[in-house]
Amino acid sequence: MEDKNKKEHFMGIPIEKHDTAAWANIEDTKPVSNVSVPAKSETRNAKDWVDANQK
Repeated sequence: MEDKNKKEHFMGIPIEKHDTAAWANIEDTKPVSNVSVPAKSETRNAKDWVDANQK
């Protein structure tokens, strides 16, 4: 019974922080699909991060 209470307690704590994600700074949304489009600077930062962290 005690294990269930521990699980419920930790389920509310987020694992990841999405404040710096590319989609955090939404510039626009597509009209039909409602897909968010990030700002150009956020897209560029995400690409630079991927290029720098390649194997």
